[in-house]
Amino acid sequence: MNKKITRLSLVTALLMLSGLLGATQTISAQSRPAKKLRLLYVTQSMGFRHQSLHKSEEIMEQLGHQHGFEVTLTQMAELKLTPTNIRNYDVIVFYTTGELPLSEEQKTLLLNWIKGGKFFMGIHSATDTFYKWPAYGEMINGWFDGHPWTQETEVTIKVDDRTHPITSHLPESMTFKEEIYQLKEFNPEKVKVLASLDTTRTNMTLKGVRAKQFPLVYLRDYGKGKVLYNALGHRPDIWTAAWYQTMIVNAIKWGTK
Repeated sequence: MNKKITRLSLVTALLMLSGLLGATQTISAQSRPAKKLRLLYVTQSMGFRHQSLHKSEEIMEQLGHQHGFEVTLTQMAELKLTPTNIRNYDVIVFYTTGELPLSEEQKTLLLNWIKGGKFFMGIHSATDTFYKWPAYGEMINGWFDGHPWTQETEVTIKVDDRTHPITSHLPESMTFKEEIYQLKEFNPEKVKVLASLDTTRTNMTLKGVRAKQFPLVYLRDYGKGKVLYNALGHRPDIWTAAWYQTMIVNAIKWGTK
């Protein structure tokens, strides 16, 4: 009888220990912090250098701190876009100008990184970048072709899609001062436009206006990845606006779902 009791007690103890270990592992897995999204913010200027770049860097770091993603800043893309480094990033954001000094291998690496399932976001002058690289223009869907509306010009934008998570927080239209680009080689069939210039409420008689479409925020699939272009962001006060910061954060969430 005593032996039976001893065996039963041993079995019971082992079962209890197993349960405790399982519970401990479950608690440990639940308490383990989630892996942070990692974002590379490139502000390299090989052409015109925007005065808002430093402010944009500050804002991007603040947004990362507030919303739990890790931000790396660089003004030397050639040092970060290497086979070893690029795998560390979930998001790459360009606020750049001119022909960045990337090798052909690095250019291919960047496009393959996006196609492999990552998220690329171009801000404002990202379309004023890599004119000599056709595949980049195809990816971002256009190049800068002048800005008839300078930073001191009042413009009105219309939100074309208020159901999309990137722009759902915005009103139907907004009026403010901003430098507005027009694009060449823009193909509307490749993208979904979320916001554009309201040509009925903006001065269209300015010198240099030649485009027929004025998309300001648009997105597309690119292989298994995603691309977003946001033409706004020339002025520092755009960067400090809550609606603009929310749009940036919403874009990062959308692009990394």
